[in-house]
Amino acid sequence: MVRGIRGATTVTANDAEVILTATRELLEAIVAANGVEPDDIASVFITMSSDLNATFPAEAIRTMPGWEWVPLMCASEIDVPGSLPRCIRLLILTDTTQSQREVKHVYLGEAKRLRPDLAED
Repeated sequence: MVRGIRGATTVTANDAEVILTATRELLEAIVAANGVEPDDIASVFITMSSDLNATFPAEAIRTMPGWEWVPLMCASEIDVPGSLPRCIRLLILTDTTQSQREVKHVYLGEAKRLRPDLAED
């Protein structure tokens, strides 16, 4: 069954290395929490809030061993007034035997405010 796994994090600055590091950390946390491997992944969608544009966050994933062939797509978030600034989100579509309730979505740092019902401390 293909399931979606969500995740989000925030960064302190619109800086390429900061964005790449945060994207890598978020992906690694999602993968660890759900026990998925790159070969299980159908695709990864990455969005960033409009105040982040220093780099494509997909570059962080493309350089990770084993992730070279996973389809990646970057996009901008809708600029809604009052939305969380400097936010990076991932949506991973993966083959898994986990039910919707068993999937562990990962929210790091300030992004925990987006889904406090799903964020673990």
